[in-house]
Amino acid sequence: VPSRMYHDVLLPTDGSDAADAAVAHAIDHAVRYDATLHVLHVVDSVAVPPTPNGGRVLEALEQQGRAAIERVAQRAGDAGVDTVESAVASGPPHTAILDYVDEHGVDLVVMGTHGRRGLDRVLIGSVTERVVRLADVPVLTVHPVDEATDEEPVTDGAGHTGLPL
Repeated sequence: VPSRMYHDVLLPTDGSDAADAAVAHAIDHAVRYDATLHVLHVVDSVAVPPTPNGGRVLEALEQQGRAAIERVAQRAGDAGVDTVESAVASGPPHTAILDYVDEHGVDLVVMGTHGRRGLDRVLIGSVTERVVRLADVPVLTVHPVDEATDEEPVTDGAGHTGLPL
């Protein structure tokens, strides 16, 4: 019987391919350690301009987030995860993720990364990179499968990858 190294595993998801790449890893850790899987979607309310349609845009984004969470929860249940908690938050994504970690006693964060390099990464910024730098708990980052070659990225043998340097 494995020790309970992790009790609460957080999977932030935006429904993207990069986030989906992390789902299997988060579920695997939740099953392996009999941990609660927390699935969080953050609506970046700062990115939605204050317009007359702003409320509808936020509502649509929250609905997309709930749908992404539900897909993950279904996969987790099918894989045998006993406890799944979910939440939709709003604000700057990295701040909402870090706040969730603190408020829920999360001891592992599993996140996808887009793997942007160079100027793209500098201009766009990386939620994952900010979480890695600022979190007080381990953060496992997972790259999506390269669809052009259909190959997994180079990993450490256990399927774990790090942030691009």
